[in-house]
Amino acid sequence: MTVDFLAEARSLLTSFPVVDGHNDLPWALREQVRYDLDRRDIATDQTGSLHTDIPRLRSGGVGAQFWSVYVRSDMAGDEAVSATLEQIDVVDRLLARYPADLARALTADDMEAAREEGRIASLMGAEGGHSINNSLATLRALHTLGVRYMTLTHNDNNDWADSATDEPRFGGLSAFGHEVVREMNRTGMLVDLSHVAPTTMRDALDTTAAPVIFSHSSARAICDHPRNIPDDVLERLPANGGVAMATFVPKFVLPAAVAWTSAADENMREHGLHPLDTTEAGMKVQRAYEAAHPRPMASAATVADHLDHMREAAGVDHIGIGGDFDGTAFTPAGLEDVAGYPNLIAELLRRGWSRPDLSKLTWRNAVRVLRDAESAARDLRSRRAPSNATLESTAGTPAP
Repeated sequence: MTVDFLAEARSLLTSFPVVDGHNDLPWALREQVRYDLDRRDIATDQTGSLHTDIPRLRSGGVGAQFWSVYVRSDMAGDEAVSATLEQIDVVDRLLARYPADLARALTADDMEAAREEGRIASLMGAEGGHSINNSLATLRALHTLGVRYMTLTHNDNNDWADSATDEPRFGGLSAFGHEVVREMNRTGMLVDLSHVAPTTMRDALDTTAAPVIFSHSSARAICDHPRNIPDDVLERLPANGGVAMATFVPKFVLPAAVAWTSAADENMREHGLHPLDTTEAGMKVQRAYEAAHPRPMASAATVADHLDHMREAAGVDHIGIGGDFDGTAFTPAGLEDVAGYPNLIAELLRRGWSRPDLSKLTWRNAVRVLRDAESAARDLRSRRAPSNATLESTAGTPAP
């Protein structure tokens, strides 16, 4: 008898839907329509403009989404903080506009309640420590506004942490960077190690008192890109309790796509555009380049190769999914948009993954890691007051 793996995948997702660690819809709405939600009504199919809308989230079996409140790392200071607040505001507006489909989630219990109600739990993650402008008070304010993880860096170093895609400055975290991690632990904000240098990953793991996440990173052993996670770091996740969420971005999962994407990014710069520009003008340039230079195609099987390896290195209790939809110009075949998750689950079923293991990948691990971070924060807050450390007060202090 032929097994219908796709039907089995869809069945599994009705019980254990996907918690996706990273979706850049808020930034796409900023870039494309300056947050005019009437022009991008995600209650209707937005294929051709966005990777994400409610019908395709439903079709893809998504039960919880961390919406990235990302701002580019060439923004700095108060500009970065203001832009982050604008990103938070548009998530709030989406939740108010689509209450039958999207439910605000601040805790693991909220995620479970949304699943029971048949709504998509909506959480927020800040992408890049530049978003706090070196202020722990701003960090705490973002948590109060609902942000539940922060990626320590984006593509560039900030004033206290090294990025994976910049020249080393601190050899990982500075003294203030370690204090940022400690204060994130105390507030209950997950430390996100996507985008950071391996030295920063290791420093954060040495300091944290709570589980970490990688909201959208894959395995460096499978695709040797600096944005991916080395095996020695994956192997530390069981002791930490953290979760590494595999991304779908072709240049991070398919070795042949790395050089192609570098050339495509340079082409964007030659046209005076940022490589991450997802406006109509930016996508026109990207599509023209792709037409002239056919790109190597990743697929659901490519991503499954990463998950196979990540399960072997970290264990099935420490992996998840973070697609990075609407934050990348290109996506794999079969994972073109948020409707594609069943194709990935079907591929893993085909490879012999069990239903219990897949329920951890899609739902249970992500819920558990947030719950564990909440528990650690309760304990830390009972023993420690909010930190008054500043970048200046820690200058010259050796990192621990």
